[in-house]
Amino acid sequence: MNRYSFLLLFFFFMLPAVAQVSDKVAYKTIENISYRTSNDTYANERCRLDLYYPEASKDFVTIVWFHGGGLSGGNKFIPQQLKEAGYAVVAVNYRLLPKATLTDCIDDAAAAVAWVFKEIGKYGGNPHKIVVSGHSAGGYLTNMIGLDKKWLSKYDINADSIAALVPFSGHAISHFAYRQSKGMKDTQPSIDEFAPLYYVRPDAPPLVIVSGDRDLEMLGRYEENAYFWRMMKVAGHQKVFLYELDGYDHGSMADPAFHILKSHVKKLF
Repeated sequence: MNRYSFLLLFFFFMLPAVAQVSDKVAYKTIENISYRTSNDTYANERCRLDLYYPEASKDFVTIVWFHGGGLSGGNKFIPQQLKEAGYAVVAVNYRLLPKATLTDCIDDAAAAVAWVFKEIGKYGGNPHKIVVSGHSAGGYLTNMIGLDKKWLSKYDINADSIAALVPFSGHAISHFAYRQSKGMKDTQPSIDEFAPLYYVRPDAPPLVIVSGDRDLEMLGRYEENAYFWRMMKVAGHQKVFLYELDGYDHGSMADPAFHILKSHVKKLF
């Protein structure tokens, strides 16, 4: 084989690799976007989000992601498992206890989701393809703004416009931090206006509930979510799903739960 023939063969076999590189979607991250204005310094500091999106794409899905931390800690981040998957991710910071109230936390979550509905089209996203998800405290916030419609209606958004709610190990009863603030023990459950279970209804967005192993989860978290799932079914909801991740505790369940999230996103769109 002469040198000329060798070069032709080399470029022939390299063409698929070159095409693959050129077809790769480019993603852009814009950090610390303010999603609300306030005279409160703490609110201005915390009420920010990061937007990660496929830069040259159109009509893409957006996943709003709320971090965990018991409503008293944690910071926004773009989950590695959601990167380069063809859709945008919006990672949200919200005010935290005890500097803020529980109402502030939920209201911030609603304001952030409203921002996504109103602004994502400017970046190429489809406002009809917005999925809300989060782990632990983030799962609780997902449930609250998706089930109790008053939070988003304040921002002229119908909660039922959310394409799906996917809480990872989120409370269905009143959050433990809220119960602690009322002098209640962690082992004393309550269902009141700050409990997603209080707002069970048949016309809520599709709901994908993911929990860790019932024997490894926190304080019966699987069982409260199983009851949440059952009551949604009893109420007549047609698109509610429950997953228990055997062998995974409260913290570690998030990693495999992303597979379930992405699987349902694929089915939806």
